[in-house]
Amino acid sequence: MKENKKHRGLKIFLGVLCSILLVIAGYLIYVFTSYYRVEDRKSLDIITEGSAPEELSSGTTYSIITYNIGFCAYTPDFSFFMDGGKSSWAESEESVIKDADDIGNFLKERDPDLYLLQEVDTDGTRSYHVNQFERIMDITGDGSYIFAQNFDSPFLFWPVYQPHGSNQSGIVTYSSAEPESSTRRSLPVSESVTRIVDLDRCYSITRIPTDNGNLLCLYNLHLSAYGSDASVREGQTSMLFSDMEADYEAGNYVIVGGDFNHDLRDEDTSGFPAWAQSFPVEDLPEGFSLAFNVCEGECDLTANSCRDTEYAYDPGNTFTVLLDGFIVSDNVTVEYYENLDLDFIYSDHNPVYMEFSLNP
Repeated sequence: MKENKKHRGLKIFLGVLCSILLVIAGYLIYVFTSYYRVEDRKSLDIITEGSAPEELSSGTTYSIITYNIGFCAYTPDFSFFMDGGKSSWAESEESVIKDADDIGNFLKERDPDLYLLQEVDTDGTRSYHVNQFERIMDITGDGSYIFAQNFDSPFLFWPVYQPHGSNQSGIVTYSSAEPESSTRRSLPVSESVTRIVDLDRCYSITRIPTDNGNLLCLYNLHLSAYGSDASVREGQTSMLFSDMEADYEAGNYVIVGGDFNHDLRDEDTSGFPAWAQSFPVEDLPEGFSLAFNVCEGECDLTANSCRDTEYAYDPGNTFTVLLDGFIVSDNVTVEYYENLDLDFIYSDHNPVYMEFSLNP
């Protein structure tokens, strides 16, 4: 009798174990078969709200902002689990809505002619399915908007206490003048298992007509962090620089903005975290510079643009670094440049602001 009970117990245990293994195997199959990459050179839709000028004018001063908004989750007390912190989701749906609206109102108040946003969720478990693109677009109003997807994850059951879920996100480009086209370029990414949880790295190129027949080629990017494989980083910058050079040699103006995920300052990074190493400025094509290095007017680089998210933000103690900014071709005059110090109130990034003109 005791022997039969042991056999029954063993059978139940093995049955439960097999069921668990089948569920895990099924989930892994789901995750890996769900993975895909958006095709390269995808033509992007341009949404125009209200009236927009048909072209930009050479010799006129324009303004531009780049801002990684951190899927409207990174309030100062937020730390991210993938960086060693605690949280996987934003604090609440209400906090996401408030953050998105505050960012929209910040942009409306600054009223730039162009802006570039990164990490904008359209439908995410982590951000309570709030469409941040639509909320910000509704607030900032008239102009042309382009959304390029760079994240569409299967449902991730990690961390177990707050699964990151499935998330759709991307980069947003705004122009007060109507572009003639916008294209998504798919960057090289790691082929390791980590690609499942990484972004579908890309940049968009939005081409805006000017009054002299040339185009302003406006790049919006979010590169991989330094901790990625060296060949991936080199492949990304090589592809980016090649496109920039081709647009410039065609006689166009080129502005590249966004989250470079590399330190843009000329400084010793030997004591920095592995994810915050130097951008290869020395490899820029001829005719291109970091915008703050060629600014002809006031240039305020006091603030940094990104904070460490392993812990909640602690002013004066949290590690910060300059990852965001602009590259310009030498037919663009940089008249003013500022790393805006918002004290990371809406995101783990601060915005960067620039005024420029297109040389006649």
